[in-house]
Amino acid sequence: MSQKNFACRIKKHLPNMLIVAALVSFIILTGKMILNTRKEQQVTLMEYDGLSRPIFKDGVFSNPWKTWKMAGTTDLIRWKFFYSDRTNLPSDNKILDQNLPVHQISDEEIKKFCEDDASKKFKVIWIGHSTSLINFNNIIILMDPIFSERASPIKIAGPKRFRPVPITIDRIPRVDAVVISHNHYDHLDYDSIIALYKKFGENKKDPINWFVGRGTGQWFENSGIKNNVHEFTWWESKKFKDLEFIFTPAQHWSSRGITDRNKALWGGWIIQSNSSKIYFAGDTGYCDTFKEIGKKYGPIDYSFIPIGAYEPRWMMAPQHVDPEEAVKIHMDVRSNKTFAIHWGTFALASEYYMEPKQKLSELMEKFAEDKNNFITLEHGVINEF
Repeated sequence: MSQKNFACRIKKHLPNMLIVAALVSFIILTGKMILNTRKEQQVTLMEYDGLSRPIFKDGVFSNPWKTWKMAGTTDLIRWKFFYSDRTNLPSDNKILDQNLPVHQISDEEIKKFCEDDASKKFKVIWIGHSTSLINFNNIIILMDPIFSERASPIKIAGPKRFRPVPITIDRIPRVDAVVISHNHYDHLDYDSIIALYKKFGENKKDPINWFVGRGTGQWFENSGIKNNVHEFTWWESKKFKDLEFIFTPAQHWSSRGITDRNKALWGGWIIQSNSSKIYFAGDTGYCDTFKEIGKKYGPIDYSFIPIGAYEPRWMMAPQHVDPEEAVKIHMDVRSNKTFAIHWGTFALASEYYMEPKQKLSELMEKFAEDKNNFITLEHGVINEF
């Protein structure tokens, strides 16, 4: 084809080409406008119902509050090498036994805990750290179970338990449900999950159910647990037996390795029956969401709120509340009775190991709150309310 003929053809079809180009540009711009409108609608919904939502972009979750800041490598170096460690854990077990006694639960006690009627009372055993075993409305629930010696991906290194477990999984006669706040190793322990699955989930007529944040279900599937795993984003809920499980916001983060940071969502749990509510805060820094929880679900009958692993504040504050902020959460969610968790078991930060308990009592006085409404429990002791 000669250059002259090619030029003539271009000239002939140029108007049609311009029309097509204009149509393509219009479709692209319209698509962008629709996407932007949807985003605006999401923002409008968030503003309308007044509830915090996680930010989710490119497969990664983020906290929506200005109070959030992720600790960086320089923060970790500054903490590990230039900050004074005040934990002062005694090497003498007799001192630990005196300050943090552990009641070893008998077979008779745990059988009674699981089998005796709890329709008109609430029963709780603090296993340690954030792990509690509860009998709520005759349903046995475990929170963030870790029964291992270390909160670590390997058994020879990482934070080591300085208080023994009061009971092992093989001696617990029944567990109906497990709630997981997030996937850090001190809250989601592989050996404990597998032991629970083998005893209560594998080939059982009434198997254990798992309640987890969005994205954590993949970890369960990779671990060989493919059934009865329920994933949630914040404010989603599910009925199970006679209870409702609701996943609530928390200011934290998630990771089990180098490549999966914040690919699984973190949070807390409201569990409610027809007449009572409990709240498990999980692991969190302080933010505005607790007022939201209190407004939507308060008053709460029984709460589990963290009080430890908070020093140094310049690094830990966004992810771990201190005792003063824990009391604020207690008040924000309008909790009638709160149990302190996330302390007294693993040394994960730099405060003196007994300081969380000591400060808690002082701060309840400061806020003119009844000390009996926010208490620490002894490891392994069966409490009834």
